[in-house]
Amino acid sequence: MDVLLLSRLQFAFTIMFHYLFPPLTIGLGMVLVYLGAMRLRTPEDPIFEQAARFWTRIFGLNFALGVVTGIVMEFEFGTNWAAYSRYVGDVFGSALAAEGIFAFFLESGFLAVLLFGWERVGVKTHFVATLMVAVGGLFSSIWIVIANSWQQTPAGFELREHVIHGQTFQRAEITDFWAMVFNPSTVDRLVHVWLGAFLLGAFFVMSISAWYLLKGRHEEFARRSFTGALLLATVSSLAQLASGHAQAIGVGERQPAKLAAMEGLFESKRGAGLSLFGWPDEEAKQLRYSVEIPGMLSLLLHGDPGAEVPGFDELEEDWGMPPVWLTFQAYHAMVGIGLLFLGSCLVSCLFLWRGTLYRKRWLLWYHVVAVVPAFAANELGWVTAEVGRQPWVVYPTIGAGGPEGGLRTSEALSEVVRAEQVLGSIVMFGLIYALLFVLWLLILNHKIQHGPEPVSLPEGGEEPGPGLLLAASERVAHSGTLTEAKQEKTAKQEKTVNGG
Repeated sequence: MDVLLLSRLQFAFTIMFHYLFPPLTIGLGMVLVYLGAMRLRTPEDPIFEQAARFWTRIFGLNFALGVVTGIVMEFEFGTNWAAYSRYVGDVFGSALAAEGIFAFFLESGFLAVLLFGWERVGVKTHFVATLMVAVGGLFSSIWIVIANSWQQTPAGFELREHVIHGQTFQRAEITDFWAMVFNPSTVDRLVHVWLGAFLLGAFFVMSISAWYLLKGRHEEFARRSFTGALLLATVSSLAQLASGHAQAIGVGERQPAKLAAMEGLFESKRGAGLSLFGWPDEEAKQLRYSVEIPGMLSLLLHGDPGAEVPGFDELEEDWGMPPVWLTFQAYHAMVGIGLLFLGSCLVSCLFLWRGTLYRKRWLLWYHVVAVVPAFAANELGWVTAEVGRQPWVVYPTIGAGGPEGGLRTSEALSEVVRAEQVLGSIVMFGLIYALLFVLWLLILNHKIQHGPEPVSLPEGGEEPGPGLLLAASERVAHSGTLTEAKQEKTAKQEKTVNGG
């Protein structure tokens, strides 16, 4: 058993499971801010409070799972990747400390008010709590992306040698904090991560709302939720095109081997085409069954359809070769899902404008299941980023003579960890995470089946729509039944006291 391979698999498994939840909470946070603002703006319309209460319960569940599953990775830095932790400790220490101070305390400090303050604080105070929790989630992602982006494009540091117990090792120490924060890839990657989170949150809301519409349940609530989420998804899909293009240009400039893997470029080419799909053959070093748009890759990267794009025949000696097949397929699947989302959102907006969206059952069923590729797209983006920078865990910088510095993944392992220990922990985490996943699905399904709480008729103002009247009448009827039962019980008690 190879301890390096097992350690990489363990970290990939734990972080991919964890990453099911943070983008979802960030996306739902934006939805909650919108609902809270609409609740403030239209206090006479109780549907926004109903929606905010329901999605807040869903948010709380996912927030809890995100916290629990995120703790494990920090322990892995010390157990499996001690050499890596020594190398990046100064950079990661400052970034993670900033996350704790500026993000986690802010987010968790207002979370109790968000979850339990509905009848305890005013509407404005509750909205402030909602806003702070959402901002805290964004801040948390900022510092995590900064730390990870520094690994991709290091800046603002210098390598210094240290000796401990007779062993000499190098440590990256910060010389310019803001250069480290705003390293060359931070902004592009942060925007891309945020947009991916907004898309996941929007498609998650549309999935549940579409299911309610298909089943004829909570229709007014579902229509409002679906419409708001669709607008967020459409804007995010359009913005993701520009974000992805900007990030690809940056990868081409600073991580050329990763770009070559993303496009399956084994040989340098002038007028390189943009591959739509293909099958990289790493042994033969060629891209098989490729269908491409001629000259498009050169045009997108350099603005010149005849420009040269380097391949592994030039890059492999200095930069190494990442797993090309996995990087290529993950990248193209992510892009394909993004284009699918863009097209489906535009079609849905067209039907919404025509007033026929909610009669298109085939489209509603699509939105029920589209949350699955939304989760997949977020995971595939990270697979592309992390697998594509192999064999480096900290990527070299580009110097005058080629790549300089960097830390290879094979050099980042702990010296004392053994393969059987890592394998045992993989099995243990697999069982625990399987249990957590089943528990998450069961609780989530219970909340969805229960649905939002019914709303009361507003006092004064305009009459609510038919959906509101139906929900309110059901609640009034339920209350009336309870009142009649209480009156009957009281009459029986009085009869007993009076002697029959």
